[in-house]
Amino acid sequence: MSAPTLILASASPRRRELLARLDVIPDSIAPAEIDETPLKGELPRDYAKRMAREKALAVSADGYVLAGDTVVAAGRRILPKAEDETTARQCLELLSGRRHRVLSAIALKSPDGTLHEKLSETIVRFKRLSEAEIVAYLAGGEWDGKAGGYAIQGAAEGLIAWIQGSHSGVVGLPLFETRALLKTAGFKID
Repeated sequence: MSAPTLILASASPRRRELLARLDVIPDSIAPAEIDETPLKGELPRDYAKRMAREKALAVSADGYVLAGDTVVAAGRRILPKAEDETTARQCLELLSGRRHRVLSAIALKSPDGTLHEKLSETIVRFKRLSEAEIVAYLAGGEWDGKAGGYAIQGAAEGLIAWIQGSHSGVVGLPLFETRALLKTAGFKID
């Protein structure tokens, strides 16, 4: 009998790269097509968990389905994925000189349909950003499609004063939690 397959319910190349650090290569990629609009009054933690869960459940498969969602939150406010430079600038200006939370939720649907979930919460603090720093960061384009308008694994790392929590969770997949989730669900991992 062959080992169950692992389907990654994400098109994110960062999630694939992070999984590879655990020596886990998905058998296939099947991005979940769901409505990612926050519900009225939904808190960031609840939103992140709901998104990961809905993505895992949206993919039909006989094997394991791994899904994740990363949310940048300033207080109770869910910051958008920056799809344009104006949104990215607004996010950076809001985050400048202050702490914020990055919530990285993961959900794993087992072959028997059981759902396993974990949440990683990381506190990140940007230095106070000058106009020149914001302009330079925006010119690099790393903000495109990123929650909160930045990618910690790029040039933004030089603008971050400190983090408390999971660096990989801020990138998009908390490796400690993912490894534990896979092991708990019976997926073979060293």
